[in-house]
Amino acid sequence: MFNIDLILKGLQNDKSTQRAAMTGAAGLAVGMLMGGGGKKFLKKAATVGAIAAVGGLAYKAWQSSQQGQNPGEQPPSAKPWSTPADREAFIPEAGKDQEELGKSLVRAMIAAAKADGKIDAEEREAIFFKLAQLQLGSEEKAFVFDELAGPLDVDAVVARADTPQHAAEIYAASLVAIDADTEVERAYLADLAKRLSIDPRLVAEIHKEAGAQAPLLDPAAALGTSRQ
Repeated sequence: MFNIDLILKGLQNDKSTQRAAMTGAAGLAVGMLMGGGGKKFLKKAATVGAIAAVGGLAYKAWQSSQQGQNPGEQPPSAKPWSTPADREAFIPEAGKDQEELGKSLVRAMIAAAKADGKIDAEEREAIFFKLAQLQLGSEEKAFVFDELAGPLDVDAVVARADTPQHAAEIYAASLVAIDADTEVERAYLADLAKRLSIDPRLVAEIHKEAGAQAPLLDPAAALGTSRQ
């Protein structure tokens, strides 16, 4: 069974990988959970589990975004919340649902780490070497290798958002995986939020809960600028 916590535990326990992650290029993707908000998230995940950490972050952000909001205020593009979401909607019980969510979150994190396009062939080989040293199960290792080897595929990330709760968690996982301090990274997150149909108020609260820089106010304009 795929276990996202094995990946996080490996990153946390492997001191050489942590040092490599801090140096930049060679440890970029290995360090996707070690930089910026990722270090704070990794510590939290080590205590309660990765899915609980991401789910808890998204759930708290959702609660904050709903305060004082009338049902008619939700933008037409936002995915509807048919009933008040409880914590279980964000953190499924152990089993297939939790396993699939774990894969979705890892895929989102790796995609976010790829967003600035800085991983070249040599760096990818260094990353694979580092990952090979971690105490991961064969399924976890194969999954991470496959995701790192492929091109950036936002469609695959978005396709796994089968509920509004999962959409929020996928965005939250993407945010904590990177520093989001460059125009390209922030534009990527803005585009992701739009494609996930997340209410801008919820996006803002996810950033607050993660201790991250505020999201872009005009995603379309930012994306247009970054692609010129």
